[in-house]
Amino acid sequence: MYGANDLMARGELLIERLERLLPEPPAPTDWDATAFRWRTRNGRGWLQAEHAPHRIDPADLLCLERQKAEIVRNTEQFLAGRGANNLLLWGSRGTGKSSLIKAVFTANQDRGLRLIEVDKDDLRDLPDILDLVRARPERFILFCDDLSFEANEPGYKALKAALEGSISATPDNVLIYATSNRRHLMPELKAENREAHLVDGELHQGEAVEEKVSLSDRFGLWVSFYPFTQVQYLTLVRHWCTRLGPVPEDWAPVERAALQWALRRGSRSGRTAWQFARDWVGRSGSEG
Repeated sequence: MYGANDLMARGELLIERLERLLPEPPAPTDWDATAFRWRTRNGRGWLQAEHAPHRIDPADLLCLERQKAEIVRNTEQFLAGRGANNLLLWGSRGTGKSSLIKAVFTANQDRGLRLIEVDKDDLRDLPDILDLVRARPERFILFCDDLSFEANEPGYKALKAALEGSISATPDNVLIYATSNRRHLMPELKAENREAHLVDGELHQGEAVEEKVSLSDRFGLWVSFYPFTQVQYLTLVRHWCTRLGPVPEDWAPVERAALQWALRRGSRSGRTAWQFARDWVGRSGSEG
């Protein structure tokens, strides 16, 4: 038989062992930062400050005047406390969707704009994130990059609820900006079109299509992005080559090489132009 002191000692030893197994509580949020990432570990989530966020000069984003004007206008309304919409940027890869969001953040962080990046797998924690920032004086953009869902993913319903469908209202100091290659954020199957039917002469989509459209419909503003023309692509190549190194005396060889680069990559995009310029300037030994 164990005495009372022995039981207490064994109990304290057991508690110490359990404490070593439990994750350490996250550090308090550093609200002096301007950018954050939502991180999770062992079932706990916290806002991790990013003290060196990716800063993009809006002047570097060429050939996107229409898209830039829409995003700037919506963000200006948000910062001024006027009506503004959650934003879905959708379209071709590498055309500047994420860069535009980062550029708007870069231009407005001194006015109290803050950026929180949330991975798709962590969208189920959106209620916790909203509760953390609800009473803060800053204004927050929740940034979800390269967003797409498969059927029955848990983050899908969480995002729908955060956009409009929850009994708890989204805070006035939060907007959700998402990017996707898919307009409706989910794969669209040919078989689903067969579910469409006529009612009194009107076409009604099937339940599967309606479910997919319902999420993107909750974004009040859609901004579309399309592949760049050859002229636009070469404009971006010239911009980045000039930005990263000295101006070439003869652009013809540079443009020929840039077009070959785009052909090999199968894409004329801003990302492709930037990658080519880095390679070209790096090969010339002029970068830096």
